[in-house]
Amino acid sequence: MNVGGNVDKNSKIYIAGHTGLVGSAILRKLKQDGYTNLIYKTHAELDLIQQQDVAAFFAKEQPEYVFLAAAKVGGIYANDKYRASFIYENLQIQNNVIHQSYVHKVKKLLFLGSSCIYPKNSNQPILENSLLTGELEYTNEPYAIAKIAGIKMCESYNLQYGTNFISVMPTNLYGPNDNFDLENSHVVPAIIRKMVLATFLMQNKYIAIAKNLNLSTNMESEIDKKLFQYGIFRKDTVVTLKLWGTGSPYRELLHVDDMAAASLFIMQKVDFKDLIANVKEVKNTHINIGSGEDLTIAQLVNIVRTNLSFHGVVEFDATKPDGVKRKLLNVSKLNALGWKHKIKLNDGIATTIAWYLSGL
Repeated sequence: MNVGGNVDKNSKIYIAGHTGLVGSAILRKLKQDGYTNLIYKTHAELDLIQQQDVAAFFAKEQPEYVFLAAAKVGGIYANDKYRASFIYENLQIQNNVIHQSYVHKVKKLLFLGSSCIYPKNSNQPILENSLLTGELEYTNEPYAIAKIAGIKMCESYNLQYGTNFISVMPTNLYGPNDNFDLENSHVVPAIIRKMVLATFLMQNKYIAIAKNLNLSTNMESEIDKKLFQYGIFRKDTVVTLKLWGTGSPYRELLHVDDMAAASLFIMQKVDFKDLIANVKEVKNTHINIGSGEDLTIAQLVNIVRTNLSFHGVVEFDATKPDGVKRKLLNVSKLNALGWKHKIKLNDGIATTIAWYLSGL
């Protein structure tokens, strides 16, 4: 199989999941850097769960390089509630795209996983070798197992078929085009949207709240009921925002534009053979992508609060799950390969809030 070498500006590149958080950032990065032969399809145009449709797409388009950023994703609530959907859909997407990349001799594929693949009690910061050394966090176990299967699929195809499929495991990502759904979003967009709504409530902007929540009524009593469902309420003159968990868990965060830059760097500069030099057993060849820095949820909330000038009360609901207490990635492998993140958290949060507000 033809593998290795840098990606040319006119190489045919398929971005699977180009409308999502990571996929859209990779697409932006490729366009900014002058790549011109880019392929991408919406879910309506190509359902990656359908094996025959994916096979037909690869047969027709014959991409040279593939960024596999398509996935069913969500926060703690969604992962726990839709367990069957998360394992089934992600396995199907991965199996179809990875296998067809082999069948049609793709030069290199980059598979994007998640840091939730690691055991919940991993030593911190988490090394790639921590994979499969302990029990997973229960709330996102189906999603994590699917992503672990993707890693092993890439390794196994490389070993059996000589493909050049590389897996990268990003930390918690945030930025433009994130999912701001109030039930299915990750921590950063969830906090931003809820605090925006709480700020609107402080300012009595009921029309803006109704529009944000897609409500057909402007009745303040009805809007108040809806806000209360999401932990936002007014008592006397004080607006309170109640968030899930204790606020004490630590989270590492990486801006999605940094993730896109790291992904393109690895696609251009790193081959599978570089990751298996001098090893007896080929395993844990995936690469962590993160900042190597973390903070508590409470500290993150304060950053968002400062940016929005929210002067209400923030409470934490300890009856709700926290998820993993800490999940900091060891990014020494990535740094040794020659890449380090650039976007500072305060700057990234500020620009993400500005992006979200610009769309309201």
